[in-house]
Amino acid sequence: MEIDTADPKTPYRETIQRGVAHRARHKKQSGGHGQFADVSIEVKPLPRGSGFSFVSKVVGGAVPKQWIPAVEQGVRDGLEKGPLGFPVTDLEVTLVDGQTHSVDSSEMAFRIAGKLAIDEALKQCGSTLLEPIEKLTVYSPSPSASNVTSALTARRGQILGLAPREDWRGWERIEAYLPQSERQHLIAELRGLTQGLGAFEADFDHMSELTGRLAEEASNAARAGATA
Repeated sequence: MEIDTADPKTPYRETIQRGVAHRARHKKQSGGHGQFADVSIEVKPLPRGSGFSFVSKVVGGAVPKQWIPAVEQGVRDGLEKGPLGFPVTDLEVTLVDGQTHSVDSSEMAFRIAGKLAIDEALKQCGSTLLEPIEKLTVYSPSPSASNVTSALTARRGQILGLAPREDWRGWERIEAYLPQSERQHLIAELRGLTQGLGAFEADFDHMSELTGRLAEEASNAARAGATA
C-alpha cells in the first residue's frame, strides 16, 4: 500500500499596515426583486495578538439593526483570505454608514456588501505576513550543546539561554525562539548531533512579522495552492 506524505502547513496569518475608509455597494437586478446594500466601513490595525473586532456606529437606521450582523459576517468572510492568501488578523472594522432599499435590501445583500467592502479595503491597507514563533526547550548532552545552538541559529532561531539541565549531570537545557516553519525535520537533525540522545519541547509563543524572500515564497505557495 502506498502512502502519500507531506510536511504540515505552517499557519501563517496576515495583518494590515495602515487604516482606510471604504464604501461598497452591492446592486443586482435580474427580474422581480433585486439585491441592494450599501455600506461604509473604517478599517484600522490593532496591536499584535488582538485578533478581530467589529464595531457598529451606524445612526438613524442607515443600515437596519437586524442586518448589521450580516455585514459583520460578510466582513468575516472576507478576512478568511487576504491579499497574501492567508487569514487576516489584528484589525478593527467599524461600520459607520450605509444605505438600504425598501424592496431590494436583504440580509444576504448586506452580507455580500460587507465582504465586498473588506475585500476592497484590504487592497489599500498594505499587507504584512505574520509567522508563528514557538518557544523551544532543547535537551542536549553538554559536549553537543554548541552544535545544537548553531543548528538552531541556522534555522533562524533566537537563543534565549543555556543552562545545566536540572538533575541531569552532563546535560544542557537550551531555550530558544524558533519559527514554526523551521521546525520541520528538526528532531532528525537534533538526534544526529547528539548521538540519538537529544530531545525538545515546543509551544506556540507569538506571531512575528516575516518579510523578504521567505514571505514572498510563502505567499506564492498559498496562491498556487488556491488555484491548483
